[in-house]
Amino acid sequence: MTRGGQGLARVAVVVRAGAAPLWWPGVVAAGTGVLVPGVTGRRIGVLAGAALFLVAAAVVAYGRRGRYRALARSAARAGKHDVLQDRAVTVRNWRRGHRWWLLLAFVAALGTAFVVPAAGGLLLAGCGAGLRLKAAWIGRLEQADEVLLWVRVDWLRAGAGRPAGKVVKGYRTTGVAAGDAAPGGSRRRVAVSA
Repeated sequence: MTRGGQGLARVAVVVRAGAAPLWWPGVVAAGTGVLVPGVTGRRIGVLAGAALFLVAAAVVAYGRRGRYRALARSAARAGKHDVLQDRAVTVRNWRRGHRWWLLLAFVAALGTAFVVPAAGGLLLAGCGAGLRLKAAWIGRLEQADEVLLWVRVDWLRAGAGRPAGKVVKGYRTTGVAAGDAAPGGSRRRVAVSA
């Protein structure tokens, strides 16, 4: 970075980075949990897990939306010396910073299968689904305002990868063509010419 530029990461990409590492281990833990009868029995475990899935998905998807909106409303335009971080780098950094928490969550989800089969895994999967829904909502905010939202990378390190944490003082914006991620944080599809 030169002349006071900042490293910037896409907000939606940071949010979406945790979706797959929570979803897939949650599905695996839930599937494994169904094989164990557990203390409560499979039927109660699966029903409790389904309820936990829905609650977790809703809480994660709708949590802190006011904070995201406020930061988006007060966002400043990114400067010409700001460096936009690639989607793959943002995802890798988030996952590397959270790998031990993700492993611990997976082990805990597997461990709960001996008490309440599938419930812990479905809870974990619900958190992943909620992050995916939140990233999609951020994408709709970006499309409505015709901007992409970015957050300073150094604030992500200080706030453990939370793009709406207390450390984050504001967002930056660019046009919708900037970066290599589409609104919502997914990979940008490149049109193939015939």
